[in-house]
Amino acid sequence: MTISYTLKVADARFAGFSKLLFHWKGSIYKLLYKEFIVFITLYSTFSVMYRHFLTHEQRLVFEKVATYCDKQTSLIPMSFVLGFYVTLIISRWWNQYTNIPLPDQLMCVVSSNVHGVDERGRILRRTLIRYANLSAVLILRSISTRVRKRFPSIKHVVEAGFMTHEELEKFESLYSDFNKYWIPCVWFTNLAAQARREGRIRDDVALRLLMDELNHHRAKCSLLFHYDWISIPLVYTQVVTIAVYSFFACCLIGRQFLEPKPGHEEDKIDIYVPIFTLLQFFFYAGWLKVAEQIINPFGEDDDDFETNKLIDRNLQVSFLSVDDMYLNLPALEKDKYWNDTAPQPPYTIATANETHKPSFLGSTFDMRVIDNPVPDVQVQQESEVELKVHIPLIVS
Repeated sequence: MTISYTLKVADARFAGFSKLLFHWKGSIYKLLYKEFIVFITLYSTFSVMYRHFLTHEQRLVFEKVATYCDKQTSLIPMSFVLGFYVTLIISRWWNQYTNIPLPDQLMCVVSSNVHGVDERGRILRRTLIRYANLSAVLILRSISTRVRKRFPSIKHVVEAGFMTHEELEKFESLYSDFNKYWIPCVWFTNLAAQARREGRIRDDVALRLLMDELNHHRAKCSLLFHYDWISIPLVYTQVVTIAVYSFFACCLIGRQFLEPKPGHEEDKIDIYVPIFTLLQFFFYAGWLKVAEQIINPFGEDDDDFETNKLIDRNLQVSFLSVDDMYLNLPALEKDKYWNDTAPQPPYTIATANETHKPSFLGSTFDMRVIDNPVPDVQVQQESEVELKVHIPLIVS
């Protein structure tokens, strides 16, 4: 389930974000704690070996290697590589969310342009919007593990009511090597054309509007399919992963607390626990984990898209719109502010302070300008000069 904390950050307050650090579900701690434990364990192993098991000569070699590793870690551009990668993935993640096919626009067009209060009109409207939902289910079933587990076979889609048995036979009789999520969209266009011939759709403008909304819906399904098909190049993901893991592999040895050289005892401090290295691991490895979680938001992570809930919502509201709400309007009556030229809705006590704020009229509305009138003689001279200058232009 998606972890929402929007209400908790609605207002900026003292330690507002700090309270979010204690959440476990959907947190970075849940994603990173296993890698964090492995890193601490390996670091402690090298530290104990260096302090208690190595001979003097072996310690000298270890110290040289540690010094070399610590210097070379600066050559790995961690911030640049990770920052650009995560930015690219977040942009891709948001585009996938905005292209999830929703029937809201299409159902409004179907409800307003496919007419008929009889059973035939009702069947047409419900079937048209069901085809749109069916295409969305088929594409989500192809890219989302949650939906695939809910509908492991096409027969489960039939049992759920998105497709009839006769439609299943026609669907399976059409052979194609590629994904057939687009077939219900073609059924939609043919049924809409039939409704136009029957007069259920009264003019070609309404039919064109219906086709435009369907194409918009189909385009979103197609885009989701291509997002699933065309991933971020594997080489880029490998480069980022190798950079992070090699950086912290060097840190396992390079960030060890070494014995100070003779005469420099005061320059070294030994606190056993590399606090800032652990923080660096938390930040960089956590950044990589964020990318790992949202690179495919159609999985089963805590913050992945709730595709099954979207399917339920889309089917319910679309049927409600094209069936129960068709020509089902409340009675028209005069509104509360019928005779008011400047209506003012009431405020509650909690929002009463907003009534004392002046309306925004523009950033320069209250700017004071010094008025310096120009003498009439000067204005007349300037106008004569302008006339002399422009007369040749007009004549020519």
